[in-house]
Amino acid sequence: MNYSEKYNYTPDAAKIASSIEAIVAGAESVASTEVYKTCFSFMDLTTLRSQDTAESVRALVDKVTRLRKEYPSYPLPASVCVYPNFAGVVRDARPDPALHVTTVASCFPSAQSFLEVKVRECELAVEAGADEIDIVLALNAFLAGDYETASNEIKAMKAAIDKAAAQQGRPVVLKVILETGLLVTPEKIADASFLAMEAGADFIKTSTGKVEVNATPTSAYIMCECIKAFYEKTGRKVGFKAAGGISNSKDALCYYCIGKSILGVEWMNKDLFRYGVSRLGNSLMSAIEQSTINFF
Repeated sequence: MNYSEKYNYTPDAAKIASSIEAIVAGAESVASTEVYKTCFSFMDLTTLRSQDTAESVRALVDKVTRLRKEYPSYPLPASVCVYPNFAGVVRDARPDPALHVTTVASCFPSAQSFLEVKVRECELAVEAGADEIDIVLALNAFLAGDYETASNEIKAMKAAIDKAAAQQGRPVVLKVILETGLLVTPEKIADASFLAMEAGADFIKTSTGKVEVNATPTSAYIMCECIKAFYEKTGRKVGFKAAGGISNSKDALCYYCIGKSILGVEWMNKDLFRYGVSRLGNSLMSAIEQSTINFF
């Protein structure tokens, strides 16, 4: 598939580097309490540790409940992101259905298993209460140049999620993790972005956070340009999620500015823009309060 020709987009490394440099240089000029609170609302508060337990997951959700009481002017984070077996814990403990239940699936983080296993895990996650599911692009196929198999896997999981969600009478959002740090070239990142969107992704996401290189401004820039090109061609808005290594308010502001500069203000809401984070909350709160906050 020649995606660059189909969508009239080829990454220009020199232009991207220059644009990012200008965005980073000007990011502080847009910093404000309002922008930091907007970034706060984009957070998928994430715990994906081997030592997670129902108790530790519940404790994270309880902090969001406390947030409403102690910082009533703050928006809710977008979701709490956990392994699929904890979906019901988040669903039952959350203070408001507006705080979504996000789970990873598709044998996260490697996606190295049978498609039947991945599909069933997605179905079980929906049945357990997931509002959003983050799956991983099948790199075993994609990196071998077998784009058809990689696409068909996403389509199979999307169909299973939609069917299970319809049975419960509610929508479920599908995010596809590209694992951009392993794709190496801008062209591969663009191909993976278009492949995932064509296969039905509601969001495309940079990384699992489990490899050496995770979210970078360059990968985010390319993905946002692909989202824009896809929208111009199809009329369908796909969301963007940066994940992995986003730990402070400066990082959040950088990705916010990249998204806004490419996609425009209409994308800057939690329905179309997210951060996958485990540490960012305290830094954003500290920036808002202008003092050190250790809430999360």
